[in-house]
Amino acid sequence: MAVELSNLIAESFYDVHWSLKTEQHTHYWKKGGRGSTKSSESSIQIIMGMMQDPDANAVVLRKVRDTLRESVYDQLLWAIDVLGVADLWSWTVNPMQIRYIPTGQSIRFRGVDYARKIKSIKFRHGYAKYLWYEEVTEFDGMHEIRAINQSLMRGGPKFVVFYTYNPPESQRNWVNLAIAEQGKRPDTLIHHSTYLNVPLVWLGEQFVIEANHLKQTSPQKYAHEYLGEVIGTGAEVFNNVKTRTITDEEIARFEHIKRGMDFGFATDPLHYIVGHYDKTRRKLYLFHEVRGVGMSNAKTAREIKKENKSNRPITGDSAEPRTISELNNLGLQIHPAKKGPDSVDHGVKFLQDLDEIIIDPVRCPMTAREFLEYEHEKDKDGEFKASYPDKNNHSIDAVRYLMEQDMLQSGVYILG
Repeated sequence: MAVELSNLIAESFYDVHWSLKTEQHTHYWKKGGRGSTKSSESSIQIIMGMMQDPDANAVVLRKVRDTLRESVYDQLLWAIDVLGVADLWSWTVNPMQIRYIPTGQSIRFRGVDYARKIKSIKFRHGYAKYLWYEEVTEFDGMHEIRAINQSLMRGGPKFVVFYTYNPPESQRNWVNLAIAEQGKRPDTLIHHSTYLNVPLVWLGEQFVIEANHLKQTSPQKYAHEYLGEVIGTGAEVFNNVKTRTITDEEIARFEHIKRGMDFGFATDPLHYIVGHYDKTRRKLYLFHEVRGVGMSNAKTAREIKKENKSNRPITGDSAEPRTISELNNLGLQIHPAKKGPDSVDHGVKFLQDLDEIIIDPVRCPMTAREFLEYEHEKDKDGEFKASYPDKNNHSIDAVRYLMEQDMLQSGVYILG
């Protein structure tokens, strides 16, 4: 490999290269806009890494198998060519595989139509050191990624996992939600790149002309497509939600802790939520949830008592008086919420008007997901409806009940 690496990898990826060289991280989330060369850099690192480590093999994944050949397969062959090592590699399309001739190491390709079909892959020698998820936004979520990693990350001392993608517009997308938590892991590097740090000769003058035209005519689209920014879809109901860790020390200082509960029905989940409202600063902190489908009242009471040891009052959905009565007989103290006209709309607007709704995504994963994914629906003409959707909002209902007294004081009747 006589080619200078600086002629193949953009300067914005030098920190990634150094991290790989010094084995600082395992997971590399590489996000960015068009032309950022994140996929090119990943393919180069895999080829170089395999040639330097005789035990290293690779598995490259996309959600849809039919997209493999004209994306990651061709991308890795490009890397072999630009590194000047084509005489050391062989490749076949059926089966789709790239093989390092001197040692027999190989790169396997998999489409993931169903994550459970991805089983541990056996190699003649070594293990799957490198995993590469291209266009990771196509996958179904972190549960699918975890299932695949659990199957493939076996039998070796060191792993390197690349996740390459253009960030979706909506903050509610699972990747944008997951990245905040993944970045807290000490073995994970989050990297953002754009075409602005790539030599012009690599992209071509026309690429830049097109980018600049979009920048002038549609700055928002330019920010998303070329800079890889999360710009939102315009459909978000709550623009005041912030997800972050709420520490035990913070919780110990909370003085105005409140509890709310939305009862499940059939396949709908029960949702119990605990929060603290800082009325002066108009900030609501949500830090504990109990969530379940088909939970018996006895189990519900046990789970709630683990948190609510002093049996403080809980405001629950008054549409379920029988459930409230049964849970109270089991030792809880649940009070029915007050009814009022257009209460869902009024309650949501009250929550929208808060300065911040701070949700701990580890302690309250479903609460964070529902608040962030709650969006206006469109009518048949493609216009946003004025009302709020009454689905996938169990935690939102529970929070409205939790905030009952503050809403009543402001003239809002909360029950929906």
